[in-house]
Amino acid sequence: MKKLAFVIFILLSLVLPSQQIFPLNEKPYLDSLQKIVKNSTDRDSKANAFFILSNYYRNTDSILSKRYLENGKTLRSANSFVSAKYHYYEGQYYLEKDKTKAAAAYQQAIQALSTFKTEESYFFQSLAWYNYGVSQKNKEGYPFLVKTILEKSIPLVEKYETNRNLGFLYSQLALILTYNAEFEKAGNYNKKALKILEKNYPASAELFYAYLHTASNYCYQAKGDDAEKFLNKAEKLILPYPDSSSNAFFYYGKTLLFITRQKNEEALPIIDKGLFYTKKFNQNLLAQMFYFNKFDILKKLKRYPEAKAVLEDILTEKSLVLDLNNRKTIYKQLSVLNEEMGNSREALTWEKKYSSLNDSLSTETTKLEINKLEAKYNAAEKERKIANLDTDKAQKQLEINQKNQYLWLLGFASFFLMILIIFIYFYTKKLAKQRKINLQQKLKEIQQKEELNITKAILESEERERERIAKDLHDGLGGMLAGVKINFSTWSSTHFGSTDLEFNKILGQLDHSVNELRHVARNLMPESLLNFGLETALQDLCEFYIRKDLSIDFQAISLRKDLALTIQLNIYRIVQELLANAVKHSQASGILLQCSQSDENFFITIEDNGRGFGKDIEKKTKSMGLRNLKNRVNYLKGKMEISSDHEGTTINIELNTHAV
Repeated sequence: MKKLAFVIFILLSLVLPSQQIFPLNEKPYLDSLQKIVKNSTDRDSKANAFFILSNYYRNTDSILSKRYLENGKTLRSANSFVSAKYHYYEGQYYLEKDKTKAAAAYQQAIQALSTFKTEESYFFQSLAWYNYGVSQKNKEGYPFLVKTILEKSIPLVEKYETNRNLGFLYSQLALILTYNAEFEKAGNYNKKALKILEKNYPASAELFYAYLHTASNYCYQAKGDDAEKFLNKAEKLILPYPDSSSNAFFYYGKTLLFITRQKNEEALPIIDKGLFYTKKFNQNLLAQMFYFNKFDILKKLKRYPEAKAVLEDILTEKSLVLDLNNRKTIYKQLSVLNEEMGNSREALTWEKKYSSLNDSLSTETTKLEINKLEAKYNAAEKERKIANLDTDKAQKQLEINQKNQYLWLLGFASFFLMILIIFIYFYTKKLAKQRKINLQQKLKEIQQKEELNITKAILESEERERERIAKDLHDGLGGMLAGVKINFSTWSSTHFGSTDLEFNKILGQLDHSVNELRHVARNLMPESLLNFGLETALQDLCEFYIRKDLSIDFQAISLRKDLALTIQLNIYRIVQELLANAVKHSQASGILLQCSQSDENFFITIEDNGRGFGKDIEKKTKSMGLRNLKNRVNYLKGKMEISSDHEGTTINIELNTHAV
């Protein structure tokens, strides 16, 4: 266990950069986030998805993480809570790149989030405090970090006794205490975490990591049997997900167990399995930790050339040696290793590097302590001088105060009276302004209501006229033409027979005219809508527009049949206009139409692979169809988004079925 203790301080740099725990089966979760940012029309949902993706990729793909963060930032202005969370995720992005920027972002997040009294807000505040402590660790030391967690982070979520976030924080604190050799305290917090997580979240990622942290605590106490029990529990949770990035952490825990039991040869293939996952998911720092343990094992096995190569690779990769204490330790190990191999000259070179860096760090530490003592002395001397001066000033000030007391009272009364007059003036002015604003708002509401009533009247009269014309065409002119056709057929059979091709052609044209007339009547007032409902009518509409060179894919999701007929008719007209425009103008070979319903909301999405159109066409065009389309959307208190480029056009419409 001596060697395990030797690498404890390096492990701290691995575990401290905390982040939100992702599910063990992370791929479906990431896919769902990608689907939200691609398809959702809700700005808050998209912003949150962008932030979480930025956090996920922050240590593996910095460029992608930054892009997701900026995308979320552009959507945050609509919601102050989302804006507050942005500062937290900004701190996450900078935590390993610029700790000063990270610390400032976390403080902004804490201040902004403190205005919201919700469980989610308290959790993000606790995370922000925790990571602020991490960002200050090198400057203030680990006692400051532990104090921050105990006094700032945990109290924010401690009142939610069964919350998984509380279990997560207990587990993180236990891990820090473990790596500071506070094993008993760490064990107590691990027990608290497991009590919450095993009972309420038995399949969670938080429980998986709590098992690993508990096993690590036992490993560092050389209690292999106890560690194995919790490692087995962690293995049961991760076993169904062989593609999860969390497998790397499981194999690291298993590596510690084999080292604890001094099964060095058996630990090497476990390390290789862990390295497979770290390379797959770009977990560079964890990979370096595997390599460091591999070096330690190879050194014990006296495979010195291999051990030396591993250390040199760690120096080349640079993840661990950014910390000067880590680099100093590696220099020392290379010196010892080369001495064992008989390379005295190379051992001396590494020893010199170690001594130089050690002297430099010691000098910096000494300077820091001297500066602290000097500052403390100067502050004490300054306070003594100030105290002497204050005694003299106090006597003189007492005399001045007695003389000026009356003047102060008179001045204060005058000032108060002036403030009161100014307040009354501005309050009266503000009331007048507010009345004007209220009047304008009422006028605007009345105008909007009138416009809605006019639109409603126009649409209803339009539909009544359509219905009247449809009946006249179908029952009147349609019946007459059908009668004429029958009479012609009867007359021709007694005068020409069936051999007169010219007459039969005319008769066929008359038959086609009757069918076309009936189609026009159905288009004016679709019978399938009245008889069978909206979904069937939309399906018939799509089938009507299908051509040899045009396919239409119609998808209906959860369409209810209890919608008011006026609502169904307006939705039908909207879809009719959308399909007509796509068929007429897009030159597309394929159209996707999707209609779905959720509570009072009705969603329409139409996509085509046509030639698209200009960005400002909806502002410049004078098309009657597009104007009618907007009127119907506004009538149902909806909103419409149009996206078009050379690859096609996408239109998303959201309607309120309770608007009428």
